[in-house]
Amino acid sequence: MPGDTAFYNPLRLVMMGTGTFALPTFLSLYDSPHEVVGLFTQPDRKGRGHHNHPHPMREAAEAHGTPVFQPDNVNTPESLADLRNLNADLCVVAAYGQILSAELLQTPKFGAINLHASLLPKYRGAAPIQYAILNGETSTGVTIFQIEPKLDAGPILGVDAIKIGSREKYGAVQERLAALAVPLTSRVLGMFAREEVIGQPQDSTGVTKAPKLRKEHAAIPWEKPAAAVANHLRAMQPWPNPFTFLNQPNKKPLRLIVMQARQAMNVERSHEAPGTVLKCDRGRFLVQTGDGVLDILEVKPEGKRAMPAAAFLNGHQIQPGDRLSSQRS
Repeated sequence: MPGDTAFYNPLRLVMMGTGTFALPTFLSLYDSPHEVVGLFTQPDRKGRGHHNHPHPMREAAEAHGTPVFQPDNVNTPESLADLRNLNADLCVVAAYGQILSAELLQTPKFGAINLHASLLPKYRGAAPIQYAILNGETSTGVTIFQIEPKLDAGPILGVDAIKIGSREKYGAVQERLAALAVPLTSRVLGMFAREEVIGQPQDSTGVTKAPKLRKEHAAIPWEKPAAAVANHLRAMQPWPNPFTFLNQPNKKPLRLIVMQARQAMNVERSHEAPGTVLKCDRGRFLVQTGDGVLDILEVKPEGKRAMPAAAFLNGHQIQPGDRLSSQRS
């Protein structure tokens, strides 16, 4: 009975998720006391040459004999019927990429919980890790909450936090948060198994948004201060990759991905326009920003491998006064 510490009823779980953030938690469910009765995941994507990208979650489910569903829309009558037939107690959702309807949320016995990669109510939306880095946050975490129809607004069931390294990129932070989500999910599932679920309402006054990013958002904003530009580079890797164009007189613009850079210290103040190359010799690749100077350490020219800035400068005739910008000119 509820409240009895000896009471523990293993759950029938449906996982809804796609990608690297969801995978560790999904795999951990197979080592838990609970039963994984189904996986809902995004349809396979076609890559270049029309080959399917690897889909580790589907492959793991198939290896365990778990039914896999990949609907374009999880809220159709057909998908709802599939979910109903699984007789699930709870849906565990992580980076699924689809909004769940009220009817779907009412189908499992205990509804659905979501693993969200921020310290809610901050950074509700599709890109919480990237916005945290963009805004210079020094910490973030994983919040598990009960899903309600309003976006990322349900009561909080559990939360764990980590520090963000000053040079840590989005991909590395996501990997650490994915690992952090595993024990947190186990604790929250235990609450449901004991029927001792207590949620903490979110503070609506602290809400910030983290909407979905598109490829064009990766353009490097040289007009911002150097620290903000450095944060942008970290937030956009490994996707959508921070890019700029090297514009030189009488030459075709060259698209560059800036892989690594740092704010240059003890550099004489310049009045050049943002994006102007200030120094490009002896391995130093200094660029003016809206406030301060950025020291570019590693770049990836279009069609080539990533290389140190010194190697790039050795192979290209770059002059002070050349411009980096988000547009070809």
